[in-house]
Amino acid sequence: MFEIEHVIKVENEVGESPRWDVDEQALYWLDIWSNPTVYRLEPGTGAFRQWTPGIHVTGQARRESGGFVFATRTGLYLWDERTGEHRFLEDPEADNRPVRFNDGSADRQGRFWAGSTHADDQSRPEGSLYRLDLDCSLHTMTGGLACSNGLGWSPDSKTMYVTAQFAYELLAFDCDPATGELANRRSFARVPEDKGLPDGLTVDAEGCVWSAQWGGWCITRYDPDGKIERVVKMPIPNPTSCCFGGPDLKDLYVTTAWGWLTDQERAAAPGCGDLWVVHTDVQGLPEPRFKG
Repeated sequence: MFEIEHVIKVENEVGESPRWDVDEQALYWLDIWSNPTVYRLEPGTGAFRQWTPGIHVTGQARRESGGFVFATRTGLYLWDERTGEHRFLEDPEADNRPVRFNDGSADRQGRFWAGSTHADDQSRPEGSLYRLDLDCSLHTMTGGLACSNGLGWSPDSKTMYVTAQFAYELLAFDCDPATGELANRRSFARVPEDKGLPDGLTVDAEGCVWSAQWGGWCITRYDPDGKIERVVKMPIPNPTSCCFGGPDLKDLYVTTAWGWLTDQERAAAPGCGDLWVVHTDVQGLPEPRFKG
């Protein structure tokens, strides 16, 4: 059994998009709902900061040159926490409302990927997956997703994983690391509807996929063949995403949410919306930065 620890009380309505910065030994994450906020925590020192960027963030990655690239409800942006300045890049869903961006993550080649979802009915397969290249050109990679969510890559970057959240499915694609082109879309794993919705994910150094299950009180680790390797029971019902961090990349940081819980449900599970960590015996992979 892994040790599970409550890290910090932040009461995120919907905590999301945790990213560990190896150089800074710091975790960045978001609250993406009513009061969009960016958080930074150095677990080693306890240093903690938060910012309200003034745009409705939904997914993020750190930039190689400093600041962030954001997926937001109104498109893709660059933002610098040091100056507060933001730069709009593009919104391919601007004429397709209520479809909007959802989660986003950088790959090891420095590109940024972001998925979209139908905001009013996420079970409708109207979400798409986009790739933002280093020159900030945007490319549509696939569609027909019932809420494009958690994104990740195998250790060799040749397989990409994408959560189709409201289809209760994790998808896999063949990925060309050099070009970022995708092929061979297929089902990687399905989640029974009574086990919660698959949400954010991360991939460890052994090539296993860790998927947070909203409403499922757990994080499931799948082996590279899509078989359940273990289930980590969580003390809160809605884990939203996870990433590896810490000095040896063996600490699995977990964002959570209290949104849509009744007062009674929230009282019965203290720590909903807070940041948690699972101390594992498995090593993760460094989180890449966007090089654009």
